Amino acid sequence: MRGPLPLLRGSLRRTAATGSVRLRGLCCSAVSGEDGTGTKSNMQPSFGFLFDIDGVLVRGKTPIPAARKAIQKLLNSQRQFLVPTVFVTNAGNCLRQKKADQLSYLLGVPISQDQVIMSHSPLRMFRRYHDKCVLVSGQGPLLDIGKHLGFRQLFTIDRLREVYPLLDMVDHGRRPKALHSPEVELPKIEAIVLFGEPVRWETNLQLIIDVLLTNGHPGNPYSQSSYPHIPVLACNMDLMWMAEAHSPRFGHGTFMVCLENIYKKVTGKDLRYEALIGKPSEVTYHYAEYLIRTQAAAKQWKKPIWTLYAIGDNLMTDIYGANLYNRYLEENSRRGSKARIHVKAAGGAGSTAVSQEDEIDNPWEKELASAAATSCRSVLVCTGVSNPHTKLPSDIRETITETVFHGHRDFRFDPALVEPDHIVSDVDAAVDLIFQLENFIPS
Repeated sequence: MRGPLPLLRGSLRRTAATGSVRLRGLCCSAVSGEDGTGTKSNMQPSFGFLFDIDGVLVRGKTPIPAARKAIQKLLNSQRQFLVPTVFVTNAGNCLRQKKADQLSYLLGVPISQDQVIMSHSPLRMFRRYHDKCVLVSGQGPLLDIGKHLGFRQLFTIDRLREVYPLLDMVDHGRRPKALHSPEVELPKIEAIVLFGEPVRWETNLQLIIDVLLTNGHPGNPYSQSSYPHIPVLACNMDLMWMAEAHSPRFGHGTFMVCLENIYKKVTGKDLRYEALIGKPSEVTYHYAEYLIRTQAAAKQWKKPIWTLYAIGDNLMTDIYGANLYNRYLEENSRRGSKARIHVKAAGGAGSTAVSQEDEIDNPWEKELASAAATSCRSVLVCTGVSNPHTKLPSDIRETITETVFHGHRDFRFDPALVEPDHIVSDVDAAVDLIFQLENFIPS
């Protein structure tokens, strides 16, 4: 099957006031306010918003009509957010401040960089790699992005190609006219960070494979002893994303599929990731909750943020990730203690996790470790990648298999994880529904 994975059928019923579809019979009950009546305080909500961007708020550089209306409902008369709000994108081609400025311009609201999570934002936690010599792949100001995340020794694919011009031979027009040995030798490359889809896929695929098969010395011949290979950290697993075109476009996940299959074809072994970051990884939602909690603390709100609402258009990333993080929160509640923060879903080969003891020791990271929310609810909008109105056979649960699973290879297929808690037409309807569920009346 081609195109986005159609919505899995579940036990559907309509929400009376909004006409939205709800699954699994999930509902957020009201929490008593200051007067004990069961109505929540307008000024101190106990919930927060996690908005995806592409396909939910914008299509490329064009705002979705419902987006401005929806965001305006979250502002008070001083144009401050009434509800803690974070914008979570799998884009990784710019700094957080630039993305915040873009959103502020497109939506006509003041948005700060502290409300934005890029796919690469959690890499700040991976301090063990910050002093290593790292090769980075992607688009945009890669060196600036890497430095803001804490990396100190960075090389781009373009720099690697300059030093070893004989490696990039696919494009006949770019082949070197004179053959010569490199004038300088780069230090051993100790890790690879994939920020996002590059422009020249053939060049990036070739040189990344060269680095992997030479144990970080791409000027050398391939080595049989290069497995297990040097660490690879990848951001943004989106197979597809929605821009202005009528159909989804290839995302970084498609590039990763190419890289994984080339490596497998050449070596007979699986490419292994040290970490997979960005939605649907749990660590991204954990970081989002940290920012939500920080916003509430800045307003000196006393009421904890119990519920997160993740609004997205992609079943494989937004919905899967929110549901996966909800399982994490439920497990914490059952165990009465905080579990490890997983950067890959269980079931993948070579999965890794960032433990509180091993990785989290900076002040903000210690705060990050103490999740307070008890649930993360997923809301699917119909303005992006997924089309909930596709006609499906009645036995869809039995007929959908991993052959049509558009999530990443290392995330197991689980139909329950791609079932939204709620389905609405657009982001404005999503905000209305959540306000209704939370008995929240904007002032």
